[in-house]
Amino acid sequence: MLKARLQSILSGQFIRNMGWLGSAELLNRVLRLGTTVTLARLLTPYDYGLAAVILTTQEIANVFTLRSGIGAKLIQAKEEDLDILCNTAYWMNWILCIGMFTLQCLVAFPVGWFYGNNAVVLPICIIALNYLLLPTFAVQGSLIFRENRLKIPAICNAVQSGLMNALTITFALMGMGFWSIVLPILLTVPVWVIINRAHHPWRPTGKFSLERWQELANFAANFLGVELLTKIRANVDYLLVGRFLGIEALGMYYFAFNAGLGISLSVIQSFTWSIYPHLCEVKDNLAAMRQRYFKSLKTIAMIIVPMVLLQASLAPVYVPIVFSQKWVSAIPILILICLSAIPRPFAEAASMLLQSVDKGRLDLYWNAIFTGLFIACILGAMQFGIYGVAVSVLVVHVLAIPLFSLWAKNYVFRFSRPRLAPSK
Repeated sequence: MLKARLQSILSGQFIRNMGWLGSAELLNRVLRLGTTVTLARLLTPYDYGLAAVILTTQEIANVFTLRSGIGAKLIQAKEEDLDILCNTAYWMNWILCIGMFTLQCLVAFPVGWFYGNNAVVLPICIIALNYLLLPTFAVQGSLIFRENRLKIPAICNAVQSGLMNALTITFALMGMGFWSIVLPILLTVPVWVIINRAHHPWRPTGKFSLERWQELANFAANFLGVELLTKIRANVDYLLVGRFLGIEALGMYYFAFNAGLGISLSVIQSFTWSIYPHLCEVKDNLAAMRQRYFKSLKTIAMIIVPMVLLQASLAPVYVPIVFSQKWVSAIPILILICLSAIPRPFAEAASMLLQSVDKGRLDLYWNAIFTGLFIACILGAMQFGIYGVAVSVLVVHVLAIPLFSLWAKNYVFRFSRPRLAPSK
């Protein structure tokens, strides 16, 4: 009976998609481990700190391009609307990306002033060049997700990861410092262009058009708000630690985050992104959606929870052996932040559930509340140093996320039953 239940859980398109994305991310992390070991031995905490400032700026700006919500609307759109919306999305992406390239170059100067270090200005401008490649494959990528062919983005991720890690190690051995982390990000974006365009035939009509742009913009507004708040939460601790505790403290904290939560978080995001097209397929059938949602949660829990606990428990063993003794003081931070990964996939799944039934505004409200709470906790913990910050990250996630997940589930499957299409 147990075997039959496991076979039932570990089957179907969702599991195949999750398997492809998860396998690609696992390969990414195995390769990244070698890179992290190399960087930990060749780079100083100061180099890590500079890289953290540059990548944090880039991560926040990426929300307005990679995760703007335009692609999510194409995944959810009705078939009869798809041609018009795809063409409009293509031109909207160009407008957004050119705008973000210009804005990031301008923002680089106040960022350098904020940290009192102009060494970050040029790399922030250079890494912004990747925005100018995004519109050439963004629509194709969204349509591949819509068609549930998640094998393709998994291949993209694996190929880009292999190339990026090879370049990072090469540049680090050449003594390029923080540039060894920054440049490979830009140089490997063409992988996504080539593979996505090769695996989907869609091309723009050639005629500039913004027909029905309001429909895309209205959907994207809530999605964009959620993604922006998520990115702020993911990076605000870096910004505050670097500003108030110094670049070297930020380097130590950034190392602990990437050697701990960075591994788990990438796998979590790969798995939870499989949920969105999985739920959108049955968004008009509440009973089917409920079944898919809870089955997805069980599968994710079976994988994520043991993985995180194992990683956290082994941190005192592998950090000094793999990364060298100079990072031993980061072990308590690594363990605390790593454990905060356990509730995160359930919040991600709840957000995907609300988005799939056009309740993105409620997801936005929750993220605004949670972000405010998160920032307040980080600021309060700053007086206790980076260890206090790590404790606050764990506590706020463990206490707040289960409440949101429970509320979202009840809203969609119990309280809103008359407003959502029931199963026939």
